[in-house]
Amino acid sequence: MVKQTPFTLLALVLAVITSGAVAQQSALAESEEDYYRLASIMTPKAQTDSRAKNWKPAPGNLVLEVSGLAVLDDRRVAVAIRKGEIWILDGVYDEPPKNVTYKRFATALHEPLGLIWKDDSFYTVQRSELTRIRDVNGDGTADEYLTVAKGWGVTGHYHEYAYGPKLDHEGNLWLTLNIGLGLKKEHKARAVHEPTLGFSQGRWRGWGMKCTPDGKLIPVCAGMRSPSGIGVNRAGDMFYTDQQGNWVATNTLHHMREGAFFHHVEALASMNLPGSPIQGIKNIPNGLPFPEAVKRMPQLKPPAIWFPYKKVGQSATDIMLDNSGGKFGPFDGQFFVGEFTQASMQRVFLEKIDGQYQGACFPFREGFASAVLRMDQGTDGSVFVGLTNRGWSSLGTASYGLERLIWTGKTPFEIKEMRAQPDGFELVFTQPVDPKTALDPNSYKLKRYTYNYHSSYGSDEILTKDLTFEKLSVSEDGLKVRLKVKDLRELYVHELEAKGVQNQHGQKLLHPQAYYTLNRIPKR
Repeated sequence: MVKQTPFTLLALVLAVITSGAVAQQSALAESEEDYYRLASIMTPKAQTDSRAKNWKPAPGNLVLEVSGLAVLDDRRVAVAIRKGEIWILDGVYDEPPKNVTYKRFATALHEPLGLIWKDDSFYTVQRSELTRIRDVNGDGTADEYLTVAKGWGVTGHYHEYAYGPKLDHEGNLWLTLNIGLGLKKEHKARAVHEPTLGFSQGRWRGWGMKCTPDGKLIPVCAGMRSPSGIGVNRAGDMFYTDQQGNWVATNTLHHMREGAFFHHVEALASMNLPGSPIQGIKNIPNGLPFPEAVKRMPQLKPPAIWFPYKKVGQSATDIMLDNSGGKFGPFDGQFFVGEFTQASMQRVFLEKIDGQYQGACFPFREGFASAVLRMDQGTDGSVFVGLTNRGWSSLGTASYGLERLIWTGKTPFEIKEMRAQPDGFELVFTQPVDPKTALDPNSYKLKRYTYNYHSSYGSDEILTKDLTFEKLSVSEDGLKVRLKVKDLRELYVHELEAKGVQNQHGQKLLHPQAYYTLNRIPKR
């Protein structure tokens, strides 16, 4: 029998404690809820859940199909709903939110698909106009509806949605216009027709537009299919999301700027209208790999981000900048993008190379009660999430509602940033890595691929190639890993899996996937 010394016993105890802590850390890597928890403010399930029996129910038969969302500075939240109303909710920050009050502010709107609060007024884009809505007499109900801007075509087609507005740093209000998908004969008769390319659409359909502070509506860029999300980054640049379909290989994030054409060619039906910043497109490449199409069509601008289909969502929606200064965790300054079909949220890191935006997208949070359509950041850094699946298919337990995503204060082990380098990529982590696993080439898999640019619906990943690593290195603080890679290719997605990487406590990454859209390889 081996004699146990006090030191040996202490070592055994410490070993048990340490192994337990490592096991606990590893377990944490399995649950997003440990880092970002969801609180239901109003969903059909919350209203009937036995755990919520003391909650104050929504009035009457209110169906909170959130289509617009605006956080107010006085700890209230305003929501636009598909029915054409604006409601103001109080008590939404309470834990649990059992005493939420509901006040109807505005009615008789035509499918508002956005909402902001500016200069003591709400602004929303209805199907046919951008509207300012005010409470003039102070009774808490709107009594003034003013047309701020209008002028785009509305033929009556089902898919002619209009989204926005979002405010840039110069006071302009931005909006985006859906293409009329599969226009029927009776709609085509009323649509703009440009015989040069033979496309029929309503005026400015598939365009991004801005309304200046003096009310002038300016067409800025074109080529949008279903641009349901608009956002602004810290630099003041505007972005929109698009959804997979004809001419659109998979979901995308684009930088909106003057004269840019993105991908959906039917938007070019308005190319020759007065005020168009796009002219002279005569030929459309069809059936080519996207990088080749960009070479043949200089006006075609690549997305800042490709969201690989099903891997990072199936139908991208709203864009929200984390502007909380760290109140929402370690991702301050990054974008969060809503997802309709998978009822989830993605995260986006962007950088600018040779004047072009590009970067990486990451899975972030699943498990919302319904399709995520609108998001806005609360005054405490938490994120309010407006839900509605509009009768279409989405994951979740409800068809509509309002939820709140709250950082628990625990930092997840994640790839915070993936940055392009002349000879590979630099990974920045939220916690120091274990050098042994981070320097092991078997901890990673990397491949590249692109998509077809064609009039068919979506695209498979094409021209796929597995890539190899020439060298791996870890920074002294353990927060950065350099991946020296062979055969980088511009205008390709570079898909990384880092399943073998652990932090210094033996914990694996919460989300080991990263998808970098490499539009430009840095020169140095």
